[in-house]
Amino acid sequence: MRQHRITAAALSTVFMGLGQLYNRQYVKGLSFFVFYVLAIVYAIKNLYHGLWGIITLGETKQKLVLVGKVYQKIPGDHSIFLMIEGLITIFVALLTVYFLIMNILDAYKGGKLREEGKTLSGIADTLKFIVDKKFPHLIITLPLIFVFFFSVLPIIFSVLIAFTNYNRTHEPPGNLVDWQGFRAFKDLLGLSQWAHTFLGVFSWTMIWAVLSTFTTFFGGFAVALLVQQKGIRLKSLFRAIYMVPFAIPSFLSLLIMRNLFNDEVGPINALLLKFGIVGPPWLSDPTWAKATIILVNFWLGFPLSMLLVIGILVTIPRDLYEAAEVDGASAFFKFKSITFPSVMFSLAPIVISQFMGNINNFNVIFLLTNGGPTNSQYQFAGHTDILITWLYGLSVTNARYNFAAVVSIFLFIIIAFFALVSFRRTRSFREDDMLR
Repeated sequence: MRQHRITAAALSTVFMGLGQLYNRQYVKGLSFFVFYVLAIVYAIKNLYHGLWGIITLGETKQKLVLVGKVYQKIPGDHSIFLMIEGLITIFVALLTVYFLIMNILDAYKGGKLREEGKTLSGIADTLKFIVDKKFPHLIITLPLIFVFFFSVLPIIFSVLIAFTNYNRTHEPPGNLVDWQGFRAFKDLLGLSQWAHTFLGVFSWTMIWAVLSTFTTFFGGFAVALLVQQKGIRLKSLFRAIYMVPFAIPSFLSLLIMRNLFNDEVGPINALLLKFGIVGPPWLSDPTWAKATIILVNFWLGFPLSMLLVIGILVTIPRDLYEAAEVDGASAFFKFKSITFPSVMFSLAPIVISQFMGNINNFNVIFLLTNGGPTNSQYQFAGHTDILITWLYGLSVTNARYNFAAVVSIFLFIIIAFFALVSFRRTRSFREDDMLR
C-alpha cells in the first residue's frame, strides 16, 4: 500500500510541515511549519511590492514643492533600491519553493519508511546524522550565504544595470531609471567612438596581462634557478633581499615608483641628466608609459614567483639529475626535461590565476598612471587604461553606470573563458580528473 507516502506528501503540499507531523516527526514538522509561516508573512508584506519594483523601477520622481516660501521635498521612488528589493524578494521566493519541494520529498520518504515498517529518525538521530555525515556541508553553509549576498547578488545586480539607462542624467531619486534592453550593448559596440575605445582598451588589456604574467613568472623562475645553483653562498640572504619588494605594501611601492619615474622632477631623470642624458618621458608618452608599467609590475611581482618556484625546485628528487648527468645530459637538457616540466606541472594553475589576476590588476595601473596619458580618441579612457580601470572611470568618475555594467559583463566572460579553457588544458587538472 502507498497510503502513508501519498498522504504525507499531499499534506506537505498543502502546507509545509504537515506531512512530517503526520509521520510523527514533530520537531522537523514544526520547523518546516514555522519557516513556511514566516515565508507567507514575508510574501504578504513584500512580494507584490518587490515584483512591482523590479518590473517598473518606480513611477514617481522625487519632487521639490514650494509651500509658502519654503521648498519641501516630496519623496519618490528610488529605482535602484526597488531593483535590490526585488532581487531579494525573488531570492526568498525561490528559497521557499526549494524548501517546499524538499519538504514534500522528505514527507514522501518518511511515509515510505512507515509503510515498510521501519522506524523514522527523530531529531536526535537527525542531528547525529548531520554531525557525522553532513558536517562539511554544515560548515560551508554560512560562507555560501556570504558568497551569495556579497558576490552573486552584486553580479546579478550589475548584469541588470547593463539593461537600463542608469547614468548621470537618470540617477535616482531625482530621476527614475528605465529598462532599455540591449541598447547599452549596441551603443558600446555599435557607435564608432565607443567601439574604438572598447577595442583599444581590450587589446591593451590582453597585451598587458600576457606580458606582465610572462615577465613576473619567468623572471622569478630565472632568479630562483640562479639562487639555487650549486656553489652559491648565503642563499637565505639572497632570498630575503629579493623578497623585499613583495614585503613592502604595493600601495606604498607604486606611489614611490610614480615619483621616481616623474618626467620633470623625478630623481631617475635628474640622475641621468647629470651624465648628460635626457631621460625619457616615462609616464607621459604612451609607449614609455606602458613599458614603465610592465617594468614596475615585474619588480613587484617576481619575488612571489621566485618563492613558489624555489618551493618546487627543492622537492625535485636529486636522483633524476644524477641519472641525467650519468647519461651525459647537458644543463639545458636537464632544465628542459626535468626542471621545467616539474615546475609547470605544479604551478600551471597558479600561472593561469596570475594571468587572470593581471586582467583585473587595478592597483598598478591606477596608482602609477591613473590610466594616462590622455587619449583624445577614447571615451573616458587613457592610453594605459585596462578594462577594470576604464570600468572604474565610467562608473565612479563619469557616472556611466550602464556602460560600466556592460564592460563588467564582458570582463567576467573573458576571465571565465580563460579560466575554464586554461585550467582544463593543464596536466595537473587532467590527471586529477582521471583519478576521480
